[in-house]
Amino acid sequence: MTGSPASAAVTTDAADAVIPTTLLIADDDEVTRSGLRTLLASQPGIAVVGEAADGIEAVERARRLRPDVVLMDVRMPRLDGIEATRQLLAGPADPPKVVVITTFENDDYVTAALSAGASGFVLKRLPVPRIAEAVRVVAAGEAILFPAALRQMVTTRPRESAKALPRAALTGREEEVLRLMATGRSNPDIAASCGVSLETVKTHVGNVLTKLGAQNRTHAVVIAYETGLVVPGGVG
Repeated sequence: MTGSPASAAVTTDAADAVIPTTLLIADDDEVTRSGLRTLLASQPGIAVVGEAADGIEAVERARRLRPDVVLMDVRMPRLDGIEATRQLLAGPADPPKVVVITTFENDDYVTAALSAGASGFVLKRLPVPRIAEAVRVVAAGEAILFPAALRQMVTTRPRESAKALPRAALTGREEEVLRLMATGRSNPDIAASCGVSLETVKTHVGNVLTKLGAQNRTHAVVIAYETGLVVPGGVG
C-alpha cells in the first residue's frame, strides 16, 4: 500500500506534463543571442535546442535539430534571414515555423521575410514573456500579426501589379475573410463576425491561401496589401 500514493502522483504528473515548444535562435549578435536563450529558456513551455550566428547556420542547424520554431533575425552575415526563411520552408516536409525578430517594425527586411513565408514578427524590445507567447502561438499553427505595423510596412513599398491576382479569383465571402484576417482576427472571431461556423471559416481561409499562393495567413495579408486586394484604411 505504501507505493500507491507515489504511483498515483507519478501518473498525475505525467498526464499533466506539457510537451514544450522547441526553439532555435538565430541572431548574429552573440550578446543578444545568449540573452534571448537564457531568458526564453526560463519561460514555461519553451525548450531552446540551439543557436545560429547567421543564416547558413540557421538552415543547417534547423534541419539537423528539427525545432518547432526558429526565431530569426533578418540582418545577418553570409545569408540573411530572408533567404534562410525561404530555404527552410522550401526544404523537407514539416519545416519549422519562422518568427522574425527585429529592432524596427518598419523594416523592408521584415516585410520580405514575411513574403518568404515567416509566420509573423516580434520586436526585440518586447518583454520576454510576450516573445515566448508569440513562439508558442506560432508553434500551434496561428500567425502573429500586428495589423497597424504590418499595414505601414507593406504600404510604404511600391505596389505590385494586381493583374496577376484578379479580384475575381476570390469569392465575396473569401474577400471578407481576408479583410478580417488583415485586422489580426482569429478564426473564432471571424466566425462570430460572419455568422458562420468555425469549420466554414477554416475552409475559407484555406481557399484564400491556395488562391493567393500564400504560405500562411501573414503571407496572405502581405499579398493582399501589396496587390491592392485589401486597401489601407479599409480595415480596422
